[in-house]
Amino acid sequence: MQSTPLHQQPSQRPDKRNRARMLISCPDRSGIVAAVSHFLYEHGANIIQSDQYSMDPGGGMFFIRFEFDLNDLEKELPVLQEDFGRVADRFSMKWSTFRASRKKRLAVFVSKEDHCLLELLWQWQAGDLDADIAMVISNHPDMRELVESFGIPYHHVPVTSDTKAEAEKKQLELVSDKADLIVLARYMQIISPKFIEQFPNRIINIHHSFLPAFVGGKPYAQAYQRGVKIIGATAHYVTEELDGGPIIEQDVQRVSHRDNVDDLKRIGRTIERVVLARAVKWHAEDRILVHNNKTVVF
Repeated sequence: MQSTPLHQQPSQRPDKRNRARMLISCPDRSGIVAAVSHFLYEHGANIIQSDQYSMDPGGGMFFIRFEFDLNDLEKELPVLQEDFGRVADRFSMKWSTFRASRKKRLAVFVSKEDHCLLELLWQWQAGDLDADIAMVISNHPDMRELVESFGIPYHHVPVTSDTKAEAEKKQLELVSDKADLIVLARYMQIISPKFIEQFPNRIINIHHSFLPAFVGGKPYAQAYQRGVKIIGATAHYVTEELDGGPIIEQDVQRVSHRDNVDDLKRIGRTIERVVLARAVKWHAEDRILVHNNKTVVF
């Protein structure tokens, strides 16, 4: 019996072969839900889940996520997508559709700390992360044995101030057409605007503070000096503004005057791993809509 390498686990489950998702954002007005629901009904789709949110019913933005089943999806979805243009134009919609059976391919970037990477690997191995980890890229060789034990390719791309441009070129060559999402799992390098342009709202970073507090380097030391009573972590999309991209998820834990910087780091590692895994999971399941510098997460 032929086995399948771990990083090439079967990409679809039987109950998802005919399942799709639709994400919509548009100016709020009456009739949006009715129009989309009726359209899906006319095309033979069965709505499995629907979530919606209005920023302001009197003239704000409206967001909706549909999950639906459609028989013979591979054949019928292109027809549905073409026909939906009429509805989208009527309501000035920005919209996208995704096949649930097509798992997102992740490229995980990591430096020397392994806790966030390990959480992703464990959740992926357990089937709790509905995505494929296509590769791990690191500026250090330290985690090669760990990653390859999961059957996942590991690429060591050293980065120095003199070789940063060359290293990013190599990284882009590795992920081009092979990754749908870049995950910075405590990757301690600044990503250039050129790299970000290739993956708009498709690079997720974990910052080890409760943003917007303690932006930049050594946030736990900053928190200790400030004498905070709560520390946290923030998962956000990467933009050119350092630690300023749309926030996806955050969490916190209480600390006290008895905790030193090392204590804060130890406590923070648990928060970081959980927060990042949640954000990646939600992106993989097409649950996030970005509007300006905010996110709506269904």
